[in-house]
Amino acid sequence: MAAEEPERPNIILFLVDDMGWQDTSVPFWTEKTPYNEMFETPNMERLAREGMMFTQAYASSISSPTRCSLITGTNAARHRVTNWTLEKNRMTDHPSDVLTLPDWNYNGVAQVDGTNNTFVGTSFVQLLKENGYHTIHCGKAHFGAIDTPGESPYHWGFEVNIAGHAAGGLASYLGERNYGHTATGEAVSLFAVPGLEKYWGSNTFVTEALTLEALSALDKAKRYNQPFFLYMAHYAIHVPIDKDKRFYQKYIDKGLSPKEAAYAALVEGMDKSLGDLLAWLEANDEADNTVVIFMSDNGGLACAPDWRDGEIHTQNNPLRSGKGSAYEGGIRVPMIVRWPGVVRPESRCDKYVIIEDFYPTILEMAGIETYQTRQPIDGVSFLPLLRETGDPSMGRSLFWNCPNIWDATGPGIGPTCTIRDGEWKLVYFYETGRKELFNIPEDIGERTDLSSRHPDIVRRLSRKLGERLRAVDAQRPSFKATGRPVPWPDEAGEEEALSR
Repeated sequence: MAAEEPERPNIILFLVDDMGWQDTSVPFWTEKTPYNEMFETPNMERLAREGMMFTQAYASSISSPTRCSLITGTNAARHRVTNWTLEKNRMTDHPSDVLTLPDWNYNGVAQVDGTNNTFVGTSFVQLLKENGYHTIHCGKAHFGAIDTPGESPYHWGFEVNIAGHAAGGLASYLGERNYGHTATGEAVSLFAVPGLEKYWGSNTFVTEALTLEALSALDKAKRYNQPFFLYMAHYAIHVPIDKDKRFYQKYIDKGLSPKEAAYAALVEGMDKSLGDLLAWLEANDEADNTVVIFMSDNGGLACAPDWRDGEIHTQNNPLRSGKGSAYEGGIRVPMIVRWPGVVRPESRCDKYVIIEDFYPTILEMAGIETYQTRQPIDGVSFLPLLRETGDPSMGRSLFWNCPNIWDATGPGIGPTCTIRDGEWKLVYFYETGRKELFNIPEDIGERTDLSSRHPDIVRRLSRKLGERLRAVDAQRPSFKATGRPVPWPDEAGEEEALSR
């Protein structure tokens, strides 16, 4: 008699926008910080109690690179979407007096050929769909520019799309403002949230509207009698920091400033959404057969964005800097995985993972072991970490490449490439040739540059980083004065780099 085929789990990927490592009451460090005491995220706490908390989860420092790595399984150095995307054929880089920035893939990613400055790849969502999963997208997409194939979640294999389009932010969280539309239905900007007309004119915060629509989609999915994949990609907690009145006054009463209270309320509104999804799973007898993955797309906005008059909303201490930075505050993010019967409750993983790892991991969770893709897959499944049967991070290096200038100022922001190799991390600044070396376990705040003390390690990591970037055909800037490309990290001498 044939063995009974194991039931394939439902999968919920709960991705938060711009959520820093400390924007939660869950301590991802070795100790609680004042920021952990400030925020109230009881449902994240519950998820951590019932699952595995990852203390060294990494993304890109900017939204589009992260989301393009997620959907294609490739590192940003390879897919070349290295800054944020919005309008077709339009770069979003800030200019440089010194460098000519590369002609990167500012049109994003797509599943089909035919669009310039676009990386083409097969979506893991498409593979889930082809293997019997019902696929739901809710919230922020930000895969491709306007009027390119990649802008639509439908083109990536999602059967349902709720409010996802090309924009990486939103005009307003407020139903009273129609989420960025006039009373006659005209969008006030390219960031107006589409498809939520039923909530216009109400006091329904967009986080709640998206949650209600996701729950309705799950009700439908339950009737289909097939496993589902829900990509719950919240616009929260991205700017603008509108007041979520459900939670705002509580934080004012705790003594927070109006800006801090509004930000904390945004965080708690997101956490309530997580709790509502967990409650639906329980009420519908799906909790034991559903994987829930919590992640943020980059670090918190702790640097001064030029387009917000220097307004800063969060801090990532003990991590240095924030969104857009090569330092830990820009790339290290909160991550939790709950999988009943597989992941040990209240477990903690201190091994590192990166966003492109989600691609092979989710497919393996779904029992999809063989598949063909247009693109090489840079991600590595972290199922052995979840099962505590192995360590795929051992002997593995992580890489970042951002040959662009994001629209903010702060430490570690600017054209950089980076390698994390075991305990060591090397950051190379394209414009100056400077190299900085940090021992992350001993110096999580990256305050002590050890490059002058360990030239051998600088040389070794420079070689690995340079070889990797060339192998994936990564991009680099050129000097305006000479037209010559900036040296790769292993082409820039340590003595020269340290003196510039």
